[in-house]
Amino acid sequence: MMTKIAQIPNVEFLGDALPFVGRIREIIEAIHLFEDFEADELEGLARYMRCYRAPPGSEVICEGEDGDFMLLLLDGNAEIVKKDVRGLPQIMARAGPGKTLGEMSLIDGAPRFASCIALDAIEFAVLDRETLSRIIAEEPRIGVKLMTELLMLLNQRLRSVTARLLDCMEARRSRIR
Repeated sequence: MMTKIAQIPNVEFLGDALPFVGRIREIIEAIHLFEDFEADELEGLARYMRCYRAPPGSEVICEGEDGDFMLLLLDGNAEIVKKDVRGLPQIMARAGPGKTLGEMSLIDGAPRFASCIALDAIEFAVLDRETLSRIIAEEPRIGVKLMTELLMLLNQRLRSVTARLLDCMEARRSRIR
């Protein structure tokens, strides 16, 4: 079963991620998400992932759509864009190689929180929910490690957002006084 990523115009399927294991290892050395994975575990995970290439301007994740996959950027840069209360797109962040996108919808199945748009040509590995379930069933050690890392990543993001929210609330209180 192909994920919704295959339905995005101009996205080219590159095959499974096994040929990209070397690049994934290079990236992983610079990011926290997979630092606890051994080489054989990375190769095991790569067997379950699929790789794609998208040209500049491609919206690889669309805010509000159902999501069943996450991306690991291997090459290139993407912009994370969220619509504000007026419906105008606001740039939230930029992501480069080693960043993951779409983990929230992979985990909870809720509609996408924001859009991700390729700033230049990007290559990325995809992990979808169905495949994640297969990993957990077939390779429980890898599945548990992956879920633990994703939970830690989401927890770190929640802490960061909470701290920024508290700063905004305090700034607002200061203006009111």
